[in-house]
Amino acid sequence: MTICAVYPTPRNARRPNECRAGGGQMNTNRNDVQVDFRVRVPAGVAFSGHTVNGDIEAEGLGGNVLAGTVNGSVDVQTAGFAEANTVNGDITCRVGTNRFRDGVEFETVNGSITIEMPDGLDADFRASTVNGSIDSDFPILVTGKVSPRSVRGTIGQGGPELRLSTVNGSIRLRKM
Repeated sequence: MTICAVYPTPRNARRPNECRAGGGQMNTNRNDVQVDFRVRVPAGVAFSGHTVNGDIEAEGLGGNVLAGTVNGSVDVQTAGFAEANTVNGDITCRVGTNRFRDGVEFETVNGSITIEMPDGLDADFRASTVNGSIDSDFPILVTGKVSPRSVRGTIGQGGPELRLSTVNGSIRLRKM
């Protein structure tokens, strides 16, 4: 299901404003409007939320989450696992499972990242920041060079890659 807010197409637009799965075409002609969506997601169903100028808040979910924005923060609470990215904003995720088949990534440019996961995490861990610090409640067996701005290593028995990266912000991996 795709949910969009579609502005009326301005008279001078080359193409009509439209909403379609995976994206759309939008000419807002400098409109200053705020739209809040509240979506109920059935238990166990995956959720994917994307925007350009705005925050994403997804809480009380039971499935996996993929969330992304450009100018805004991402805040996710799910019983599944999550991936999130933004350019200008913080990422805060509380995930209910530490079992994921493929690698997962949390990435921002101007913001901090805080991820909470259950105990018993097995992952290959990569974290990097340029202007910030990295902190983990999980013991990490570091491989390669030790650096306060970049960490690569194994958590638990190792497994799929857990990647966290920011340029201007700190990274926190917390146990729930």
